[in-house]
Amino acid sequence: MKRINKVAVLGAGTMGARIAAHFANAGVPSYLLDIVPGDVPPGAGSAVRNKIAAAGLDGAKKSKPAAFMDSSLARLVEVGNFEDDLKKLADVDWIIEAVVENLDLKRALLRKVEAIRKPGTIVTTNTSGLPVGKIAEGFSDDFRRSWFGTHFFNPPRYMRLLELIPTPDADRSLIDAVSHFCDVRLGKGVVIAKDTPNFIGNRIGTFSVLNVMRLMQEMDLTIEDVDALTGQAVGWPKSATFRTIDLVGLDVLGHVVGNMTANVHDERSELRLPDFFTKMLENKWLGDKTKGGFYKRAKGSGSEDERLALDWKTLEYRPRQKPKFAALDMAKNIEDTGTRLRTLLGLDGSPQKNDKAGAFLWSALSDLWTYSANRIPEISDSIVEIDRAMRLGFNWELGPFELWNAIGVEPTVARIKKEGKPVAANVEKLLAAGHKGWYIDEAKSPSGRKFWDLQSGSWQAEQVPAGVWSVTVAKKSNGVVKKNSGASLVDLGDGVGCIEFHSKMNSLGADIVSLILQTLKPGGLGDNFDAFVITNDATNFSVGANLMLLLMSVQEDEWDDVDLAIRQFQGMTQAIKFSPKPVVSAPFGLCLGGGTEISLHAAARQPHAELYMGLVEVGVGLLPGGGGCKEMLLRAVDGATAARGGKISGEALAGSIEMLEAMKRAFETIATAKVATSAHEARGLGFLNDGDRISMNRERVLSDAKARALELMRAGYEPPVPRADIPAPGENLLATLKMGVHMMRQADYVTDYEVKLGGKIAEVLCGGKVTPGTPVSEQYILDLEREGFKSLCGEKKTQERIQYTLKTGKTLRN
Repeated sequence: MKRINKVAVLGAGTMGARIAAHFANAGVPSYLLDIVPGDVPPGAGSAVRNKIAAAGLDGAKKSKPAAFMDSSLARLVEVGNFEDDLKKLADVDWIIEAVVENLDLKRALLRKVEAIRKPGTIVTTNTSGLPVGKIAEGFSDDFRRSWFGTHFFNPPRYMRLLELIPTPDADRSLIDAVSHFCDVRLGKGVVIAKDTPNFIGNRIGTFSVLNVMRLMQEMDLTIEDVDALTGQAVGWPKSATFRTIDLVGLDVLGHVVGNMTANVHDERSELRLPDFFTKMLENKWLGDKTKGGFYKRAKGSGSEDERLALDWKTLEYRPRQKPKFAALDMAKNIEDTGTRLRTLLGLDGSPQKNDKAGAFLWSALSDLWTYSANRIPEISDSIVEIDRAMRLGFNWELGPFELWNAIGVEPTVARIKKEGKPVAANVEKLLAAGHKGWYIDEAKSPSGRKFWDLQSGSWQAEQVPAGVWSVTVAKKSNGVVKKNSGASLVDLGDGVGCIEFHSKMNSLGADIVSLILQTLKPGGLGDNFDAFVITNDATNFSVGANLMLLLMSVQEDEWDDVDLAIRQFQGMTQAIKFSPKPVVSAPFGLCLGGGTEISLHAAARQPHAELYMGLVEVGVGLLPGGGGCKEMLLRAVDGATAARGGKISGEALAGSIEMLEAMKRAFETIATAKVATSAHEARGLGFLNDGDRISMNRERVLSDAKARALELMRAGYEPPVPRADIPAPGENLLATLKMGVHMMRQADYVTDYEVKLGGKIAEVLCGGKVTPGTPVSEQYILDLEREGFKSLCGEKKTQERIQYTLKTGKTLRN
């Protein structure tokens, strides 16, 4: 398989620069080239001639959300221009064209590329609007064999979908090489699309948006109504329809729709952008980039900004209104998306009269299903590619066919027929074959399921690349050893067990603590396993301890319960650390508070690159009480010892500048509740060590973690021994840290209560007011943590912070 070690991106606009940034995230160097500015005088230096590419790179460095996983990675992108630097393309393995959507311009540039590139060098286009095959018409055989489409979604770091568009001449081995590279190195979910306008994701997504706008006007709904109905209620992102358009940009949607309107002629070609949208484009109300689209912020009467919403009839902004749909309010409590939508659509009983929510959702979803089913084999040969494209490119929980399956194909088709609407021929074929859904479970398949293949008229196992796996699939094939309300022990095969969390938001309560302790104790549930992985399939690894249970115990003065809960939590993290069998934590998404403490104690960590990790307890008026302070102290001590060259007395180490700097970093990380916004940043904050490996693809985290656990086991893993000789930083460093907090108070950066919180954290980290270098044990630091945590629980201001966070999801600075 062709190896890809260096790339070039032609075009340093928003998309090109961010594609180059994401290669840098994967550790792959790139050239980022663009035109020479038109006003450059003869003899100007490279800085002036490379100005446009440099501006593109600068935009990527400053972009929010961040394009680079760590700012230092920008060094891997080298800027240049099309006149001086095209010769460098002879050094690269893959060239990506991302210039403006103009056929003649693209072809002229690619003719120059053709003359320079090495034979066999892959060349692809990121076009979203031009036929891929047409761009390279008439080029050499070798060029056309190496030419196909790679459609990244913006922003490339966060949007996981990559549509690969083969041409009839493209070499399958090169397509496979790019597919494998983008899967493993860039973390992409790769979907093979046909060379049709807007490919898969934008074809289905654009239809859905235009249809939703049509229904909004016909049913006289507001912008806010539609966003309430097309968000989490249907398993779509919280930003729903119009908030998403504001984020993406109305001009971008206008361009995609324009391409579809000009080039697509199907049964729903009557759909057009409404007049109000066209007027918004004329007014340059393009969304967040122009500080106003369907929503905008305005100065409110209080300290906080007020969010206004657009009245699409008058094109005037007004205060945002809360939609009133009784059915939606009731359905919010139903966790399962299929069950929730069956209720909203009235499929579990008779449809409610005058139920606008149900009527709107029925029209929007039934139209989506029919349209999607009619697109096979036009845009894709199977339902799987369409479902994957919508999940990965639009962040839908379920693709259209998966959603149809979850709600029920038979009853929905019966209702479509009853209403006299056209039924897609492809779904008629499915039902005529005697089947009730598009997917069925298949324990032996690596994907865990089969799909109804319309081409062959038979069930086919859904194929996934080797290493793409999930806990859900593992449970189907290997089974669950033990389960309670918050966690399960799952058999991953090969002697590896997986501890899976499945509480709400994966908050850590007594049930999770209990299952981990039962699994890891000698003679316990995990006796038949040789190694363990802690991970799950949710959006977030864990948001930390269950604050509601803690607050209830505190308010009822159940101090013995609070003390026991902390001891058990500490017992759990120590069981993970000192387990004779290696425990690998595989965090991803939000990994906060207690979730971070679990990971800190593991034998190794195998995180997903998109990791938001931090010890955030101070935000709710607490300190890390499950061993988090202890582990950050140990990292500071070990780091300072290594910086001093190893052998050094405890007293000398405690008084060293290296120890001071390491302690300041650890203290700042905890006291300011720093959250890493990537696995790279988590390493910089000390949450990951140099030996921890990062998985770029979320779907590979479980496989990679299992492989790491087996690697540790086969290498003869020996657990650490509890340390009893930690040189306590002691009273001098404690005084220094407290002075720093005092100075921050003087400058009004922190509140009086935060001074108290900072003092408590400093006392635990320094081992209390002891002589610098005094040897202390891990248990001694744990005891300090527990006492500090308990004392803060009793503080009124801490209780106010916890209540505020539970109510609003935000932090209170009191």
